[in-house]
Amino acid sequence: MGSIYKRGKVYWIQYYRNGKPYRESVKSKKESDAKRLLKKREGEISEGKLPGIYFDRVKFDELSEDFLRDYRINQRKSLDRAERSVGHLKRYFEGYRVPDINSPKIEGYIERRLEEGAANATINMELSALKRMLNIGARQTPPKVDRVPYIPMLKENNTRKGFFEHAEFVALRDELPDYLKDFVTFAYKTGWRMSEITGLTWSQVDRDNGIVRLEPGETKNDDGWTVYLDEELQEVFNGQLEARKKSRKLTPYVFPGNNGDEQIKDFRGSWNNACKDANIGKKLFHDFRRTAVRNMVRAGIPEAIAMKISGHKTRSLFDRYNIVNDADFQLAAQKQELYLQTQKDTVSSTVHKLNEKAVK
Repeated sequence: MGSIYKRGKVYWIQYYRNGKPYRESVKSKKESDAKRLLKKREGEISEGKLPGIYFDRVKFDELSEDFLRDYRINQRKSLDRAERSVGHLKRYFEGYRVPDINSPKIEGYIERRLEEGAANATINMELSALKRMLNIGARQTPPKVDRVPYIPMLKENNTRKGFFEHAEFVALRDELPDYLKDFVTFAYKTGWRMSEITGLTWSQVDRDNGIVRLEPGETKNDDGWTVYLDEELQEVFNGQLEARKKSRKLTPYVFPGNNGDEQIKDFRGSWNNACKDANIGKKLFHDFRRTAVRNMVRAGIPEAIAMKISGHKTRSLFDRYNIVNDADFQLAAQKQELYLQTQKDTVSSTVHKLNEKAVK
């Protein structure tokens, strides 16, 4: 049986779980509030739950550290992004107790981030981080979170639609420093992520068979895949190997940096200058990924194969990169016109033959 008593003017309650006593301040001078809280705690215990006072002791800071620890233990490649998300969340939720992290407070966080000018996709990543840290807390033994609140997600209306037309790619490549020309050619044709290309080593290349392999664990989504090199890319790799021999720098990287031995790192200055000199506007390296997907689909490559080449694991992400523009609609119209013209010619020929038979 629980009990109610006073300390000064404030009511306290006492109750038991598995023979262990719990004492909790009601933080109120009203006996009715004490009775209500005691009934709630006794209800939780009768259902086999931990009393709410246990969760009151867990704060956002502890949940966020557990979340980042999970990323470090599992060696997730997006740890930097997770740390940025936690940084933004901490500015709002630092010091919050678990029961205080509810849907109205989360909506307040969303409103603040929107006022700060954050993009919907960025806010959604932060909300996903918050949801994951709450779920991690709920799955622990004993649990640190008694319930995960509803977390509303925003409609993402800021998806980039940048891509390269072939002439733009050629103009950009011509303006880039020599050590980046082959690098961007490979990106343009395969749609690989920047980190996958900068980290590509000769041990992953089978020159005899014209194959490049990424093993499981070497990619963002941890899946491996194989790419066959066309004639241009075979020439690219042969040229890179010859340059490696001439420099006598036995770098393991297929596309080394300007010094010829280390990885390609920050080349934003060269990139921005090349975009400006090529007069193609502001482009992102990630636009190569969208472009490669679109070009493969236009070329008639089955989408399942295109997904393997570009390294897209889910259909939804692939569709997001498979951008349709005015040129695609024009091409579709031309194909339809050609098809209908063929049908007209077939009908005309059939009618002509029927007329000849009728005359006979």
